[in-house]
Formats: sequence, C-alpha cells, structure tokens
Amino acid sequence: MRLLVLGGTRSGKSAHAESVAAATSADVVYVATARPDHDDAEMTARIAAHRDRRPAEWSTEETDEIPRVLADHPADTVLVDDLGGWLTRRMDATLGWTDGGAAVSDEVDALVSAVAAHPGSLVLVSPEVGLGVVPDTLSGRLFSDLVGSLNRRLAEVCDSAVLVVAGRVLPLSSPGAPAAAGRSPGHPASPAPAHPAASAPTVGGATVGGATAPAGATGDTTDPQVSGGTARDLEPETGAEDEPGPGSESAPPTHDFPGLADVAHYDDPVTFPPVHPPSHTVGDEARARQLVLTKPSGSLGRLEELGVWISSCQGTCPPRPLDRARVVVFAGDHGVAENGVSAYPREVTLQMADNIVGGGAAVSVLARAARATVRVADMSMSAERPGGLDDHKIRRSSGSIDREDALSPDEVRAAIAAGRRIADEEVDSGADLLIAGDLGIGNTTPATVITCLVTGREPVELVGRGTGIDDVGWMRKTAAIRDAMFRASGDLRDPVAMLRRVAGADLAAMAGFLAQAAIRKTPCILDGAVVTAAALLAESLAPGARQWWVAGHRSAEPAHSAALTYLSLEPILEHSMRLGEGSGAVAALPTVHAAIAILTEMATFADAGVSGKA
Repeated sequence: MRLLVLGGTRSGKSAHAESVAAATSADVVYVATARPDHDDAEMTARIAAHRDRRPAEWSTEETDEIPRVLADHPADTVLVDDLGGWLTRRMDATLGWTDGGAAVSDEVDALVSAVAAHPGSLVLVSPEVGLGVVPDTLSGRLFSDLVGSLNRRLAEVCDSAVLVVAGRVLPLSSPGAPAAAGRSPGHPASPAPAHPAASAPTVGGATVGGATAPAGATGDTTDPQVSGGTARDLEPETGAEDEPGPGSESAPPTHDFPGLADVAHYDDPVTFPPVHPPSHTVGDEARARQLVLTKPSGSLGRLEELGVWISSCQGTCPPRPLDRARVVVFAGDHGVAENGVSAYPREVTLQMADNIVGGGAAVSVLARAARATVRVADMSMSAERPGGLDDHKIRRSSGSIDREDALSPDEVRAAIAAGRRIADEEVDSGADLLIAGDLGIGNTTPATVITCLVTGREPVELVGRGTGIDDVGWMRKTAAIRDAMFRASGDLRDPVAMLRRVAGADLAAMAGFLAQAAIRKTPCILDGAVVTAAALLAESLAPGARQWWVAGHRSAEPAHSAALTYLSLEPILEHSMRLGEGSGAVAALPTVHAAIAILTEMATFADAGVSGKA
C-alpha cells in the first residue's frame, strides 16, 4: 500500500496520514522532515505537538534521507511528513533557489524510484500548493512548480491518493477513471499522466498574494510554511470544460485540415513528459572558463551569461557553434480582427506570408544576416497559398474571442499537437536552436488577453497599439480584450481551456512548439508579445520549459514586459521593436553567436601568457 495524502494549510492531512499508518499491522517508522529552529518558537511548538500525539511504539527519524529510510525498513510502514519540508531542505542544501531546482533533480528522481520500489506500506504527506495563492516571488513560484511536479510523479507510483480539505478526505480517481458527468465523451476528468508536471497557472487577479518559499521552511507539521503556492502545478484536464462555450455553435464546420491528424502522434497531445533542465554541471564549467579568459571577470556582461546558458543547454563546454538555427513563423488569422482592433485587413496575413517565403520580409533579411533559415507554418490563415505553406493547418481563422471560442475542443488539442510535431520535425532535421515567430492580423489581442489573465494585470495597462491603431481603435481593442477575459474567467487554472477559448490555432501551436522544444532539450530565443504570451502557457503545459529559453528583445507592446517579468526573463536587446515575425529574436541571434565565440575562441591567461589577477 502506497498512499499519497495531499492537503493545504491546517487541512488535517497529517492527522489522516497518522490514522492510516496506525491501522496497518506493521511497525511504523515516522520520518519527520522538519528542521527544528530554536529561534522559531511557533514552529518548535508545532513540531512538539506532532511528537506528542505519535504512539509511543512508533520509531521516529528526523531526517531528509527518505530513500535511505525506505531501504532500511522494507517490511515496515513508513510515514513521511512532509515532502514540502523535505524539498525545502534539499533546495537549501544544494542552493537550488538560484539554479531553478536543477541541483535537486537527481534527488527527486531517487526519491520517486525509492517510493516505487518500497515493498512495505508507505504513507506520504505533501502540501497541495495548487489551491493556494500565487506567490509574488520567483522562489515562491519555483517552490510551487517543484512541489506540484513532485506530487504528480509520486501519484503515478502510488496505489492511491487523497485530498484532505477542511478535515474531509476526498479520494482522487486513478488515471483513466470514467469521465465525470457533464464531460464530453472521450475527454476524461483526469487524463492518464505521462509526466510529472503537466500543469496550469493560476491566472488573473482571482488568486494573488504574497506566499513565498523562504529558505528554512519546514515540513514536519501539517502546515509547512510554504504550502501556499500557485495553481500552476494543477493538472490540465485533457478536455477541461469541453462542453461548447458561448458562441461555439457558430464555429466553422470541421474540414479535413491536415493538422487535425497530428493528435495521432502523441498518446495525449496536451500532456508533456518531464522537462529536464539544462546541465547545471556544464554551466559551472562554463562559468569557470569565463574566469580564466583574458578579461576581467564579468567584463563582457550579458555575453558571459549567454555563453553559460548555451553551454548548459548543449551539455558541453566550450559550446558548439550554431550550425542550424531555425525560425518557424506561425501564421493565423483571428476573427476578432473584424471588430476594428487592427489597422490592417486580414488578407495582409497571407500577403506577408508570401513575402516571407519570397525572402523580402524583415525576418527573412535578418535571418540571412544571422545565419538562420525561415519556415512559415499556416495554422489558421483565412486564405490559402496555392500549393500550401505547410501541412499542419487546423482551420481557417480562429473565432472572435470576444464573443465565441477561438477553437473547438478537438482543434485546440490538434493545434498543440501540431506545434509539437513542428518542433520534433525541426529537431530531427538537425536544428540546434529554434525561434518562434508570429504572423496574423489581430494576434496581439488574444496575446494581451492571455498576458492579462496570467499576470493579473489590467487591460488598460497592457493594451498596445499593435499595428498602429488610433485612439478609437485602442478603445475597441480594450473592450474586446475585457470581453474575452470575462469569457475565460472560468478557465484560469487550465491552459488548454484558455488556449481554446481566447487564443487561436497559431498561439496554441506556438505553446506546443515551445514546450516540445524544451522536452527535446533544444534552446529557444523568444520573440515579442505574441510569442511570449504563448510561452506563458507553454510553461504551464511543461513546467521548467522556461529554462531552455532566452528573451531576444523587449517589444514596445506593454504586455510583453509584463510577460517577461512573470517568466523572470531579461531581454537581450532593447530596440523598441514591435513587428513580430520573430524579427526581434532573430536580431538577437548574432549576440548568441558572439557569446559562443567568446567561450570557444578567446584565449585563456595561460594560453596567451598574460598575467592573471593578482
């Protein structure tokens, strides 16, 4: 028997776990992960209360060496309380707060393996951070992501899981359980998981707060100090809210578009395997090499940081030159453009797609200069180029998101799958760096909707001028964004539902593309407001994907800065660009080439016979 007990602050999860352990016939070993702190009287009292209520015959180990305890007690019942405290202690010990948790990834793997292999009874207590507030610090969001991922992985290897809410125990259905009432056929309430962290963000102003993950937070108690997290770690339901939403009846009829078949290539196109971070060890090697190059330490600023990043992504130092940087421009029209939110008509999308293919667009010119190649993927253009631009098209135009869903349930799954397929195609063809570009009249409107919802910002703060709208157009655009945000207010914890309601085939495909690139361990340079909005939901689909991205530039669109801040990404360039197409990211590519050249070609002090720092 392996049981995972989840619950929030003072929910009663520890008491329930203790009652389950006491009911077994085996000896009980209690693993307390708390770190006693005599300067914290309140926490000391909590720990003492837990000790006092344990049966005298139980043995207690106050340690974070959970795999060792499991190996030492194969026939006993082991109760671990709790995993939030264990993770915090390991993050403190490995400086995991500064490396995105990369240093603890092996320990997490070892813990999950030990749990799966334990032959005796096992009860694990862990905080369910997905029901709490959104932390306002990077460390708080990181803790939430990591605990959510850990809970998901443990649920996969445990026989059962329960959620304790207000002292009430709610059994959680196993993967593949029958669909809940009201769900569309073929869309289970809890999809079969293929990875530990297919997660969704808490978005909008509905859940905001200041929960953080302070170093030294403990977990021996029912209520770890850092159990209030983000709902980013909630499982996105495969067909969440798949009943047609308002306006869905008016969606175009399904045609035999080639992209609809991409779902067949994945067991579940919206469930991603775990993201493995770039190599922390190689990153350290690159930092050490920067220290012995013929320059004062840190004197090349961001170039040094980029060199470390690309080395860790490639897993080698010095890094390899980029031989096949690839730009994929995702093209799609948006029904909302018909409501006067753009200065240009929708037919410009196809005309500009032709311009890119012909080599005359800005992204085409910049790509040639940066030693990159460009591909246009028609995801949902209203018109079609004779001969086609790609074989992954989902539909013609996405719905007008202020009054109807952008996509149908089947279309959003297909669009995410199409993005994944495009990433797989490029990586399998030898791409060593990927850039997503956007092309579509009206696409800054859904991008701003997503950014407002995810970051909790107001439209009046983030609505930009897009293609150059006037004041009246700006007011129409802001009203459309507000209407779309209202329509998606019930989908704040589900990135797939958000993509379906208020994004479009192009943004959904970009989200799948960026997430899959991280799964395939391929670095990406993010472009402007539209691509980064898709990245917000890609990070929710595949937590940790952002470690494989850098921001190429900061767009003049105000929503872009909000999205970059949320993802904790600093732009390489500050050129006030707002064209899209991937142009800002491609403009930053030569800087990445330069960062690689510094690490690979610059002489060391020893090589050059130059005296180092005294």
